[in-house]
Amino acid sequence: MIITEELIQKGTPSDHGAEREYEHLMSKRRDEMLAHVEEGYKEWKKTKTYKVPQWLYGPPKGKLFRVVCEDVPNFGESSYLEFDSARTALVSIDFQIDFCGEKGYVDVMGYPLSNTANPLTFARKALKDARSSSITVVHCREGHLPDLSDCPYNKILRSKIIAKDAVGIGEQPRGGVGRLLLRGSRSWGIVKEVEPIDGEVLVDKAGKGVGYCSDFFLVLQQLGITHLILCGITTDVCVHTIMREANDIGYWCLLLKDCVGATDIGNHESAITSVKMQGGVFGWVSDTEHLHQGLKEAKLIS
Repeated sequence: MIITEELIQKGTPSDHGAEREYEHLMSKRRDEMLAHVEEGYKEWKKTKTYKVPQWLYGPPKGKLFRVVCEDVPNFGESSYLEFDSARTALVSIDFQIDFCGEKGYVDVMGYPLSNTANPLTFARKALKDARSSSITVVHCREGHLPDLSDCPYNKILRSKIIAKDAVGIGEQPRGGVGRLLLRGSRSWGIVKEVEPIDGEVLVDKAGKGVGYCSDFFLVLQQLGITHLILCGITTDVCVHTIMREANDIGYWCLLLKDCVGATDIGNHESAITSVKMQGGVFGWVSDTEHLHQGLKEAKLIS
């Protein structure tokens, strides 16, 4: 006889571990935080704006501007995210030959280059606006040490299995410009359309994210950054990983949906949708045009 187990519809509170004996010592800090949250909530109700919390960061160091964000807090609604220009960084992620150029890592795997190269059209505009408004620009670049000592065996193996002609990480494809995802290789370099200029920050990372395998967050801390505007590739992997890491430690993250791309269109769209779930579980979503308009209204650009 087959027994069909009824699915649990909701969890049941336990009689154990409901409160720690020193919980009462935490009430002051908790009440203060919730009071600030209540103020922010009332402000949002009035203005539909997620304001820069000056109680937390102090007075603005630059100029305040705000950007229209879509599907927040609910799908079909719009709100504004406010920025302090001096505490904001535009983060350009992994626009390298290996991810959006011929004979690079993505090309060798057989994915359409247009999926990861098309966002360059819009990322270039966002970069121009950030530079014109004196917003900090931080570039990220994925790659491994020349001896591959910082690259996991399973990552290299998977890359070789999926690639055309079995050319994986650390190897150079026929007609290619360098060894794939290797620091110092030409294919590892950032493409001309969005390459760094004097004074911009360049962070190298040995993985999809930045928290464990780079000094990205240390750099942001030294620069006094609180808000991030994200563009780059790929939406569902490196961009999403960095956004999640940053969101978890309190950075306000805005994803420019026309400035990101993935090897698969479906994954790209799903990744953007997932950011907007639960009222913006990983941050906010907007686009290049709304960023431009926000900077223009604040007279940061003409």
